[in-house]
Amino acid sequence: MIRKIISLALVFFAGALAGCGAARSSKFYQLTIPSDVTPSSEPNPYPVTLVLGPVSSSHLYREDHVAYSSDGQSMGVYEYQRWAEPPTEMIADVLLRELRMSGRYRAVYRSGSNVRGDYLLRGHLYDFKEVSGTALVGRVTFELELRDTKTGTIVWTQFYTHDEPVSKKDISAVTAALDRNVQLAMTQFKAGLDKYFSTHPSINSAVAR
Repeated sequence: MIRKIISLALVFFAGALAGCGAARSSKFYQLTIPSDVTPSSEPNPYPVTLVLGPVSSSHLYREDHVAYSSDGQSMGVYEYQRWAEPPTEMIADVLLRELRMSGRYRAVYRSGSNVRGDYLLRGHLYDFKEVSGTALVGRVTFELELRDTKTGTIVWTQFYTHDEPVSKKDISAVTAALDRNVQLAMTQFKAGLDKYFSTHPSINSAVAR
């Protein structure tokens, strides 16, 4: 009887050790951020200073786990598949770099840099996840608003939502689709801001001078 108890204890201990040895390591992914090269040379940039505020979102996208959902309401996160930084921070970094590299503005700063700026640009992230259903996609839903710091008035907003197809059932393919989706969003946001400032009378007159 004692021998049997000892044998069972050894089996349990060996199983516990095997479980510890088989612990999975996390994999990390990141968005493509424009390289640190010389900004585009614009002969007449808009004479405005933009300040980029933090991107707000639910707690889900302020953490680093890759999120998923079905066509229904259920959502979850992958335990071992993570972003290098929370999505809100990565998207803010991409937006900041894209606007700076465009060369369309006198200056672009991040909030907290002791620069008031002419306009405050703020974003809210609604979706940044894998969605499975009839097709597997990477969904990004994001909204930007531009506030005139002198008047406190919101002068421009743009809403973006898009499902980017995922090439295969694989987390690397999912994160690649989300990355492409963010790049597409940045292209549309830059075009939207450019359209606003190009049709703003007081800004146009200042550029003309």
